[in-house]
Amino acid sequence: MAGVVSIDRFKSLLGRPSLTSQYYLELSLPQTDGSDAGFKSALSAKGVELSSGDQENLNLYCTEASLPGSSIATLEQTSDRTGVTERHAHRRVFDDRIDFTFYVDAEKYLVINFFEAWIDYITGSSDATIDQDNPTYFYRMNYPDDYTCSGMKITKFESDTYTKTGNSLTYNFIKAFPIAINSMPVSYDSSQLLKCTVSMTYIRYTLTPSETLK
Repeated sequence: MAGVVSIDRFKSLLGRPSLTSQYYLELSLPQTDGSDAGFKSALSAKGVELSSGDQENLNLYCTEASLPGSSIATLEQTSDRTGVTERHAHRRVFDDRIDFTFYVDAEKYLVINFFEAWIDYITGSSDATIDQDNPTYFYRMNYPDDYTCSGMKITKFESDTYTKTGNSLTYNFIKAFPIAINSMPVSYDSSQLLKCTVSMTYIRYTLTPSETLK
């Protein structure tokens, strides 16, 4: 039978729970042959001039994110041993999407313009000479290596311990790109902060713990 645990003992066993509000998103740009010049040119054609400060602002505008998950796919074995059902792991399955919610700035509508331009780049409609209003216009998708990025990261940390050698977890996403921009309701009711939710997909992620956790 378990003994009585005092409050102080319980606190010492529980330790310090992690808080959900300390994290940082790092968006990266798609690169072709090691250069993001093609993507930046496509953004410029859509009127989006992305400076280094703008890219940092995009990261800071992220108000909601999710740490990714995965599962193990198994095969069921029912006839190897009498009366026993076994499951054998054969593959790791990663979540197919992750959602990010951003605040929208009132000066440039940077978040909306950035992701709209990225989707235009994916669908081959970032060329300024293309008339998308033409009824006969059609999409011609670009190659995935041109529009995916492999530098998107989410770092989870605690506010009083996060340093270059402090405790943190960094999720690195491989070949990520946006697949949806959710609708954003506006109305004449009392004003609220405008938010833009973007769904990203990726093929897998890797987890990098900080040095103190290795």
